[in-house]
Amino acid sequence: MIYLQLFWEFFKVGLFAVGGGMATLPFLAHMGEATGWFTQSQLMNMLAISESTPGPVGINMATYVGFTLAGVPGAIVATVGEVAPSIIVILIIAVLLQQFRQSKYVQFAFYGLRPASTGLIGAACLGVILETLVNFTALSAKGVDWAGLFNWRGLALAGALLVFTTWVKPTKKWHPIVFIAISAVVGVVFHFGGV
Repeated sequence: MIYLQLFWEFFKVGLFAVGGGMATLPFLAHMGEATGWFTQSQLMNMLAISESTPGPVGINMATYVGFTLAGVPGAIVATVGEVAPSIIVILIIAVLLQQFRQSKYVQFAFYGLRPASTGLIGAACLGVILETLVNFTALSAKGVDWAGLFNWRGLALAGALLVFTTWVKPTKKWHPIVFIAISAVVGVVFHFGGV
């Protein structure tokens, strides 16, 4: 039964997450809440691992969740569920697009999908920022614990990465994997994640 549930949940994610892997995050957050398969914190860890490994983020996330829940068969089922809608839609579009390529309605639909994709990706980014850099338990009826409200180490790392990837000329050209590796080392050395 878990295989059928994995397939169905990731089929829905693959069907409705327009805009790439980051756009799947709101769907995955909802899936975690609805099924209890993973928490928001675990979702952020999965995102970090999926971003660090080769391949599309959405597929990596499906594989990760499937493997965590049901081993290698679960990983395969979840991954197939994630990609099946894309394959089906691409086959349908390939047949129909030849007939409707010049249709203004098709062009309007594609332009309409752009802001939806942007919104989903923006929501995913905001969710990642809030989950990793803000501690909402510091907000209480007694007031705000300003010292504990923010993950200061995380903010410092994010700020340093922003500076080194944007304004420091020699490091600006480094491959993103270098920054991912450095961040992983910093996370281990400084015990990020509250371990």
